[in-house]
Amino acid sequence: MAFQYTAIGDSLTVGFGALPGNGFVPVYRRLAERHLRTFVAYDNLGVNGLTSQGLYDYISRNPSFRQLVSQADIITISIGGNDLIRAAKSSAGNLSGRDFHEALSNCKTNFSRILKIIYELKKNSKRPYIIRAVGLYNPFPQLEGASYYVQQYNQYLGSYTNGTFAVANIYASFKGRERALLSLDHFHPNGYGYSIIAEQLNRLGYGSLV
Repeated sequence: MAFQYTAIGDSLTVGFGALPGNGFVPVYRRLAERHLRTFVAYDNLGVNGLTSQGLYDYISRNPSFRQLVSQADIITISIGGNDLIRAAKSSAGNLSGRDFHEALSNCKTNFSRILKIIYELKKNSKRPYIIRAVGLYNPFPQLEGASYYVQQYNQYLGSYTNGTFAVANIYASFKGRERALLSLDHFHPNGYGYSIIAEQLNRLGYGSLV
């Protein structure tokens, strides 16, 4: 039996910053095939620059997007990084954190709504499925507010963990290793960084698909 993998999210899902085929989505797909010992077809619905609000809009209103999610056996979500980047830019390095708190609150709300819609789309599924979220690393290690945002957001994602949903925690893997794992823009992972994300996803296992 073949499986269908649908990846949704921002530029991390796109694989921006790495050579084609080296983003976490194709690498994770190959790892999944090896683990599940069968073909895994995939659709990459990543959008560069997508915020949590943007992803919520897609999954609420875009028929083809909704259909691909509803048919997926494996779903990955990467979202929240652009909300953080916007907050960092609007704060201009100010460590008061008001922008970060506001972004964090909005991002949590949107993620909750996104997950709720995914569960609604899957409620009549006759096949088991898994949802995997990619936690955030901190592209602004010099900003105190950014670190707080990332850790609070990751903790929030983890609160949804159940038999279907799990989070790949990559914060510790990237902390202090940004130079080695990020591409030349200092925001997006390079191929090595993406391989670490894929491996963390793979380590979460495949739940009821196995």
